[in-house]
Formats: sequence, C-alpha cells, structure tokens
Amino acid sequence: MEDRVSVPDLHATILHQLGIDHTRLSFLHKGRQERLTDPGVTQARVVSQLLG
Repeated sequence: MEDRVSVPDLHATILHQLGIDHTRLSFLHKGRQERLTDPGVTQARVVSQLLG
C-alpha cells in the first residue's frame, strides 16, 4: 500500500467534498465542544490526491 492517509485527514477530505470547513466544524459531546478534525492537535488536512 502506498501513501497512507490518516483518519483525521480522511475526515477533513470528506468534509471538504461536502462543502464543510473542517477547521470550524464542532459539535457538543458530553457538555464539551469537540471537533472531528482538531487541526491544532491532529494537523488534519484535505488530501488533494484523493480528489482526483
């Protein structure tokens, strides 16, 4: 397998395709605001190679 993609990068790429800014998306979980792809922690990025 070549060019592995992390789960946060995959999430960021899918959200990008849906027109959602992954750096701003947050949700309430157990009383705390959480992020699916917290760029400050995971360094998640959109993987343009997956987009064609």
